[in-house]
Amino acid sequence: MEFTVNQIASLLGGEVKGDGELKINMLAKIQEAEKSQISFLSNLKYENHLYSTNAGAVIVNKDFEPKKPVKTTLILVEDPYSSFTVLLEEYHKFISFQKTGIEEPSFIGKDCQVGQDVYRGAFSYIGNNVKIGDNVKIYPHAYIGDNVKIGNNTIVNSGVKLYANTVIGNNCVLHSGVVIGSDGFGFAPQEDGTYKTIPQMGNVTVGDNVDIGANTVIDCATFHGDSTKIHSGVKLDNLIQIAHNVEIGKNTVIAAQSGVSGSTIIGENCVIAGQVGIAGHIVLANKTSIGAKAGLGKSIKEEDAKLMGSPAFDVKDFYRSYAAFKNLPDLNAKLKQLEEKVLNLPTFQEKQ
Repeated sequence: MEFTVNQIASLLGGEVKGDGELKINMLAKIQEAEKSQISFLSNLKYENHLYSTNAGAVIVNKDFEPKKPVKTTLILVEDPYSSFTVLLEEYHKFISFQKTGIEEPSFIGKDCQVGQDVYRGAFSYIGNNVKIGDNVKIYPHAYIGDNVKIGNNTIVNSGVKLYANTVIGNNCVLHSGVVIGSDGFGFAPQEDGTYKTIPQMGNVTVGDNVDIGANTVIDCATFHGDSTKIHSGVKLDNLIQIAHNVEIGKNTVIAAQSGVSGSTIIGENCVIAGQVGIAGHIVLANKTSIGAKAGLGKSIKEEDAKLMGSPAFDVKDFYRSYAAFKNLPDLNAKLKQLEEKVLNLPTFQEKQ
């Protein structure tokens, strides 16, 4: 990939200050970049690197005024960080969607519909009656079960497992080891102490523009006709467990090692940090934020709630409680001192 600075500026809606015909083929950190690479300056804490960088071009804020001479070409934009993110996205698309065609050995079942510019890697398996959109990339050792539907421009990385009847939207990325549609944790206790398996007959539906991190698992719904639902724009980190019949609203993000129990509904634009445990059959309002390692066991009805702790409660109350908790050793020592003073006080008879 090679573009001129002028072409990059056009993509970003920016203004060039310097050599617009310089060719760029890579993105890099400002302190490490070379002549054929582009970087950005968003945090002025790193401004000194601008004067020493070897980068061919640097993206800066349109209001930025250099304090020293700058040898690199500048691209002036509204928001350098967002603009650099746009470049990263475009570069990632270019790399990710290069491959097309069919590698052998691979298998595809009966009555499948496959779009244009699809890549099927070696040892990939596609079942019967599968529908695959345009520009889908299926990497080696991926498994796609019967009746699965995959939208346009979706990437199915190596080792992904999509159980039968799973539905994946457009522009999704499923990273290695993702399992979608596995059985929910359904077992009925018996009188003799054993457990009887409850068949899991539903499926999983994933909306558009969803990213699912490596080794994350999403279980299917229990009953036929029901779905575990991951709505559009959701971003799931690595190593997350989403149980049966869960619903996650649009643009919600969940960090690694979190788990959501069955039949819980999470609202839109929620932010859930790492190692959070969420109980089943509860509802989280839109824009709920939950801090790391929290445990949530009840529904959150008000939007914009911010929670921490286990059990989780309001973040302001949590910090006040934590401040008191940190002081408990000192408070305990003072209590013992007071106790000794009280015990050593003279009695009424001694005073007489």
